Amino acid sequence: MSKSSPEQIEARREEIINACEKLYQTMSFKEITIKEIGNITSFTRTSIYNYFQTKEEIFLALLKREYTLWIASLRQSMERHEQMSKDEFAALLARSLEERPQLLKILSMNHYDMETGSRPEHLAAFKVVYGESICTVRSGLDKYFPDMSDQEKQDFIYTFFPFLFGIYPYTFVTEKQRAAMEAAGVNYVFMTIYEITYHCVKKLLH
Repeated sequence: MSKSSPEQIEARREEIINACEKLYQTMSFKEITIKEIGNITSFTRTSIYNYFQTKEEIFLALLKREYTLWIASLRQSMERHEQMSKDEFAALLARSLEERPQLLKILSMNHYDMETGSRPEHLAAFKVVYGESICTVRSGLDKYFPDMSDQEKQDFIYTFFPFLFGIYPYTFVTEKQRAAMEAAGVNYVFMTIYEITYHCVKKLLH
């Protein structure tokens, strides 16, 4: 049997990731299995193991792709603006995340399990892109707020990126969760991705 070309390998990897993404629209992380993913690809389930050994690796690849798309969006937006106020930068970050609800949804899962269930080379490839996302946000701070100290910029990064993990649960709730909050007498104001991100970034910058 002839050896697959790099293009064929990448195409199959993308097909597997796309299948996982499709299932994730209607199923939970726990419900999705390698078998379920294989059922909607054009090749056998066992072939998936030539590209990913675990479900966690597939989700990590999907998360990596989501970060890549987010980075591209941020860079394009920042290239169009030579100057920005703090409010405008907060709005830019809020809009960029509003466009990537799947990124936030995956981040809201047990990230530790997803990373420990992946081989070192997959995890390292993901960390490269994750690092690029931090550098991209930091470059925005450098460009638009040169008066901020290095410590202030570091504090922003170390607060903003952990904050991303909690956005989805605060902005997407099921009817069961909503009813439970009402039954518990919790007067909670539900916000959109844009609203919660915009207000957080404004506070961090001010």
